[in-house]
Amino acid sequence: MSNKFKNKLGEGGFGTVFKGKLRSGRFGAIKMLGKSKANGEDFISEVATIGRIHHVNVVQLVGYCVEGSKRALVYEFMQNGSLDKYIYSKEGSNLLSYEKMYDISLGVARGIEYLHHCCDMQILHFDIKPHNILLDENFVPKISDFGLAIFYPAYDSIVSLTAARGTMGYMAPELFYKNIGGVSYKADVYSFGMLLMEMGSKRKNLNARAEHSSQIYFPSWVYDQYKEGKELEMEDITEEEKKIVKKMVITALWCIQMKPSDRPTMNEVIKMLEGDVESLQMPPKPFLCPQEMPVAIHDNLN
Repeated sequence: MSNKFKNKLGEGGFGTVFKGKLRSGRFGAIKMLGKSKANGEDFISEVATIGRIHHVNVVQLVGYCVEGSKRALVYEFMQNGSLDKYIYSKEGSNLLSYEKMYDISLGVARGIEYLHHCCDMQILHFDIKPHNILLDENFVPKISDFGLAIFYPAYDSIVSLTAARGTMGYMAPELFYKNIGGVSYKADVYSFGMLLMEMGSKRKNLNARAEHSSQIYFPSWVYDQYKEGKELEMEDITEEEKKIVKKMVITALWCIQMKPSDRPTMNEVIKMLEGDVESLQMPPKPFLCPQEMPVAIHDNLN
């Protein structure tokens, strides 16, 4: 099927992905999982989770294979690869229009909302990031890589985790700071906010080489810009595109609030993205960790 694994599509934390041809003649993406410390739990999790999902914005699992210690997942092939190469691209050919970025963000939001509220079980992805958003031939986004996903009864609001999971830069603060709130579906909302911020600004949120220290954490800097009534300085951007960017960024700022309880649900996020930019209110300023917040949050140690 994979023609002896000749065509490598990419590599992630859980294995390597190769292009393959299915018996039907269609192309597929074959994900060969690396050796798991979890005794195959990530494989079982991914098969069990994604096998029951059918949504236009979630990648389709075609099949799976187990042979000895080898495990493979076969997905539908996504012709345009992952979103990260379009967000940070220095090459003009890879840059998508702001309208297209907006459409993609709305598709991702609908996919996450489906996972959270429209399945028999509530599914938390825990690794929403540009690398895990795949684009088909029409640039329709599909959420992929469910190796870290957890699914549990919809009536449970808080998840019990033994260790933080996800990717640095997109992980919700409650995974590190237990005193700001329990871990719930709001962790995915935070990750989506960080993704949305990067999509709107077409740059990474954390930039250690920024000229000014205030720009190192981009969400904090962009908040100050909008609060002061300034526009983001972006090249070749129309007034209509500025509105799209502002709507994406303000929605993102709501999603990345420190406390989970201050973040919107994905349904509310979709309404914000679909609504009018003028009707959006500015949220409180986002912070990277509780220590930065004006009112310090402390554990009651005494």
